[in-house]
Amino acid sequence: MNAVNEGANLAASSSNAKMAITADRLNRTVSLGDRELVILDDVSLTVAQGETLAIVGASGSGKTTLLGLLAGLDRPNAGTVSWLGETINTLSEDALAKKRQGTVGFVFQSFQLLPALTALENVMLPLELAADADAESRATEWLGRMGLGERIDHLPRQLSGGEQQRVAIARAFAANPSIVFADEPTGNLDTDTGNEIIELMFKLNRDRQTTLILVTHDLDLAARCNRQIRLARGKVV
Repeated sequence: MNAVNEGANLAASSSNAKMAITADRLNRTVSLGDRELVILDDVSLTVAQGETLAIVGASGSGKTTLLGLLAGLDRPNAGTVSWLGETINTLSEDALAKKRQGTVGFVFQSFQLLPALTALENVMLPLELAADADAESRATEWLGRMGLGERIDHLPRQLSGGEQQRVAIARAFAANPSIVFADEPTGNLDTDTGNEIIELMFKLNRDRQTTLILVTHDLDLAARCNRQIRLARGKVV
């Protein structure tokens, strides 16, 4: 049975489960002079708690834009996004930032580590912003889980690409998020390191039942997810 069919069966069996994410008729356009460029056109989807979903499609199909809308990093021109039953695109920026804390985590292709902070400080930062009194011990624990216990005082430039992505994963999971978004998480890594990172992310998904939504060009990676959606010219196909 292929991944799409497995995903359909999972969705059916989870029909009564609380949805981690619901997106309803999302549209996103940008103005180009005197015309509007349609990036996403009437996209709807649901993702069950604990599910893994891959968003695939050619470059320019709208994958990263869709991920940004689902993650609350951008707002749609029309349509709604809900996390765990709560609509987010009507929240103020401050309320949305607060809602992200403890609900979602992010893993980016370019790692997005702050260069002046150590590995430990990078993982601690979102915990401190959430006023977590155990930020240092929690960050230290997660870096240890990532195999970086001896590297916590290193700056990003002193770490390999794979180590930097492990720091980013520790940062994403340290606050125990319900949902993790990953945008081409292996895009800047060699094949062996990329495989290690993916194994790690799927293990965390299994162990913690964290919903994982990722954008990827890697069809082998996409096939490992419970379900895939494919975009073409801003539409689900």
